[in-house]
This record gives sequence, C-alpha cells and structure tokens, in this order.
Amino acid sequence: MSKLQNMRLDKLLANLGYGSRREIAMLAQTGRFLLDGARIARVDERIALSDDLPTRLTYLGEELDPLPGCVVMMHKPLGVTCSHKEAGERVYALLPDRWQRRDPPFSTVGRLDKETSGLLLLTDDGAFLHNVISPKRNIAKKYRATLDRPLRGDEVALFAAGTMMLEGEKTPLLPAVLEVASEREAVLTITEGRYHQVRRMFAAVGNHVVSLHREAIGGLVLPDHLEPGEFMVMDEAEKAIIFG
Repeated sequence: MSKLQNMRLDKLLANLGYGSRREIAMLAQTGRFLLDGARIARVDERIALSDDLPTRLTYLGEELDPLPGCVVMMHKPLGVTCSHKEAGERVYALLPDRWQRRDPPFSTVGRLDKETSGLLLLTDDGAFLHNVISPKRNIAKKYRATLDRPLRGDEVALFAAGTMMLEGEKTPLLPAVLEVASEREAVLTITEGRYHQVRRMFAAVGNHVVSLHREAIGGLVLPDHLEPGEFMVMDEAEKAIIFG
C-alpha cells in the first residue's frame, strides 16, 4: 500500500498522468472512470489508497496504473541512457506513455551507462531510492564483465584489499569480490557506485571491459524471463529481497 493514506480522486488521477483535473472531471462524467463498476459522482472527494484500489478503479475497463510508491524492475538494454543530460533514447521511453507524465516522476535508482545492460530499478518513491543508494546500507551490486584481455591472476586479491585507488580519486575503493568465470570473463560485486567504477577498476589493472551486465542488486536477481527492454512492477516482497 502507498505510504499516502488517501488523496483527492482528481489529484490522484492527474498525478498518475491521466490528464489535468478538469480533464479528469470530464472523463469521469462520460463514464471513462468507474469505481466498483459505477460512474464517479464527484472527483473532488478523497479516496483511500488501498492495495485493491487499482482493481476497483478502472479506466476504459482496464485496471488503474500503479499507485504512488511504485518500484519498477527493468532489464535495461544496450544503447539507452539513464541520464537526461546524455543524448539518445532514455530508459523512461520504455515505459508506457502515461507513466512518463506521472508526478512525482519516475527516477532511476542509481544509473547504468549507455553501454551497460541488466537490472535497473525505477521508482517514484524517494525514501526507497535513498535506502538503496545510501552508502550506509552497503547494498551490493553484481556485474558480469567480458574483458578484452585475459585476467592477470592478481585481480581477486587487489580488488578485495580495500586499498585500490582509481585515477582522480582521493579515497581507496571499498573491498570488492571478484569471481573468475573464465580467462576473459568475471563477476564483480561492489558496494559503491562511483562513476564508471567497474570499467575503471579493470582499467586500473591494465584491462578493458568489452561488455558489462548487471545481474543483481542486493538479494534481487534479474529474472531470466525479463527480456531486454521489458519491465515489471515489484510487490512488497520483491522489494524486501533487495535488503534481505
């Protein structure tokens, strides 16, 4: 259930991107919105944001969009960006058009660069976003990297030491766990989110990341059935797995 207990109906629907408050009132009058199967008499009344509201309140016969406090799991494909400052298609364009008009808008929980694929979270819940990215929580992120050159053999110890310095940084990296999959492939688990950190770590040991894919955030693993570009709304149990 949303942390908001109740809200004016027209404000809720406007914030979900269905239109302005005036447009919401007109749509309700024409029966586009139904509550428990009946037309809505007044859109200025407050309504409880209960877990079952999306099934009780419909638009053109379809369930209401996810309520505020939504968290989306996406399989980010290559070639799209998380940043509004970068050129090219953004991950938000992969969401339904109406979802892109929500207020508050969806934000990515951390970022993946344009050439990195894998597990990405988006949310309109600021507290959830902060809890995941806060350094105090030490939420682990797991990446699978394909490398340009074979591993030297000392990377596991170097990454785990907690003494590695990246170029331009003033503090060493926290210890990271490197699992060798093959001579040119490795799985790296980090608890920080410094700029291009994984790529820079391998560059620091004389290697180059050819491809990078995020497999997990905390205890949450990207499911096999979620194809690149696809997404799903997470329930409370799935969100809890991140922190478990």
